[in-house]
Amino acid sequence: MAEQESMASMQSAANLAWANGQTDMVNSPPHYNQAGIECIDAIRAATDTGYEHYLQGNIIKYLWRYRYKNGVQDLEKARWYLDKLIKEIDNE
Repeated sequence: MAEQESMASMQSAANLAWANGQTDMVNSPPHYNQAGIECIDAIRAATDTGYEHYLQGNIIKYLWRYRYKNGVQDLEKARWYLDKLIKEIDNE
């Protein structure tokens, strides 16, 4: 119960920071960085050759839902993943 309250408190603080323009929820949302490790970096290390497919899936997800959930923010997230995919392919 205390853990759930703590997580809810952290989410409320993150939402407030975002609403005040202090947090970039597209390029560096704080809930995707733990102990100095970005979630996307951990996924890349764990998926190896599947990383491009992971990126492609997220592009599709955010394009699919933007009209129904977060609008422009979802389009920005799709672009973020697309930029990652382009860099990944350029580095091959």
